[in-house]
Amino acid sequence: MDINSRKDKVFIILAGFFITNAIVAELIAGKLFSLGPFVLSLGIILWPVVFLTTDLINEYYGRKGVITLSFITVGLISYMFVIITIGIYIDATSFSPVSNDNYKAVFGPSQYIIIGSILAFLASQLLDVFVFWLIRDKTGSKMIWFRATGSTIVSQLIDTFIVLYIGFVLPGEWTMSVFWKNASLAYIFKLMVAVGLIPLIYLFHNLIEKYIGVQTSQIQIQKVAEEALGRKTED
Repeated sequence: MDINSRKDKVFIILAGFFITNAIVAELIAGKLFSLGPFVLSLGIILWPVVFLTTDLINEYYGRKGVITLSFITVGLISYMFVIITIGIYIDATSFSPVSNDNYKAVFGPSQYIIIGSILAFLASQLLDVFVFWLIRDKTGSKMIWFRATGSTIVSQLIDTFIVLYIGFVLPGEWTMSVFWKNASLAYIFKLMVAVGLIPLIYLFHNLIEKYIGVQTSQIQIQKVAEEALGRKTED
C-alpha cells in the first residue's frame, strides 16, 4: 500500500470510520431508547455509518477489502471484550469516581451484546458481500443504489435478530414476545435508514471520484469487479 496514493488514503479513511464506528457502537449498545414506536439500542445510531462504508469499500476495494476489515474489526471487538471483562473483576478504590457497581451496570450488560454482535456482525458482513456482488453481477455497474441498499437490507435482517436474541433474550432481559416485537421494529427502522442513505451513497461516490480522479475511479471499480466476479466484465 502506498500511503501517498489518494486511492489508498481513501481506503484508510473508510477503514478508520468502519472500525471506529463498529467498536463504539458495541460500547454504547446496552442503552435503549424510544423513538416513536421503536425501542432501539443506542448503538444503532452508528451502524448506518458502517453500512455506508461497507458499500463504498465493496465498490472500490472489493470483497477482499470488506472481509479483511470485518475480521480485523471482530478481532478488535474481541480484544475490547476481554479488557472490559477484566475490568469488571478489578476492584475500584474507595475514592474511584466510578465504583464497581457503576462500572458493572454500564459494561456488564454489554457483554452479552458484544458476544451477539461479534457473531451477528461477521455473519451479516459475509452475507452483505455475497448479496452485493450477486446483484452487481446481474446489473453491472448500473443501479449503485440497488446493490448497496439490497445487500444492507438482507444482511441487517440476520444481524438484527441474532444480536438482539443473544444480547437481550439469553440474559433474561426480554421474553420472546418482547424480542419479536422489538427486533421487528428495529429491522423496520434499519430498512428506513437504508433507504434514507441512498442519496449519501451517491454523494460519497462522487466525492471519491473527484478526489482520486474519474479515470482512476472507473479503473479501480472495474478492476475489483473483475476480481470479485472472477471474469472480465462488460459494463
